[in-house]
Amino acid sequence: MKKKLTHRQLQFLSQFLDIYREMEHSVHYVTVAERLGIGKVTAYEMLRLLEEKGLVRAEYQTNPDQHGPGRSTVLFYPTQEANRLINVLAGEPADLENWQVIKEHILQQLREGHADGYENLLSNLLMRIPERRSPLIFVTELITAVILTLATIQQAPEIRALMERLHRIGLPREIGLSVLSGIGVFLSVLEHTNRRSSTILLAQFSRYEDALSQLSEESRRQLGEFTREVAQILSG
Repeated sequence: MKKKLTHRQLQFLSQFLDIYREMEHSVHYVTVAERLGIGKVTAYEMLRLLEEKGLVRAEYQTNPDQHGPGRSTVLFYPTQEANRLINVLAGEPADLENWQVIKEHILQQLREGHADGYENLLSNLLMRIPERRSPLIFVTELITAVILTLATIQQAPEIRALMERLHRIGLPREIGLSVLSGIGVFLSVLEHTNRRSSTILLAQFSRYEDALSQLSEESRRQLGEFTREVAQILSG
């Protein structure tokens, strides 16, 4: 069963898990709707969609106080796969610890270097990016590689403007992390961009969008902070 979910579906699944854990039993879709402040039909359809993806199960219960034939009530509960998926996307402790180490290592290398001297860092990132790693680490390294590539040609006015926008990425009413895909495509057609770098990056943007959609709000917030810091260091 295909597990790929949109960011909205992942958010709903995470909230549903919270409700289920609090109540410690299967949940009626009306209860979910009331707790989340959404329509009953919306809650029901979302739960059925998650059921199709193997993340939720439905069970039917009849009222024990009701005599004779009557309508059963449909309740929903999460599968083990739902719990596993949310734990992976939220970041297991070991994964978050690895991310912190990788993030700090990248930032330290950037602070100690200068735009013309990051060839080794960029080369290492480009070699690692195609590997199957956690969504959080993959997105972090791809973002760094894109901004490093920008920094090598930021003398162009349009590149300087992009770097300035990246200083505010992820903030309210500013551009979001998804814009990195568009920037990567833009880099691939620029005359001064390294062809090898742009080709590797371009091949990863479908995976980037997929990985980004799987991350929690908190992970996306931390990535926004990281991206702003990288952009500021490389613009200094």
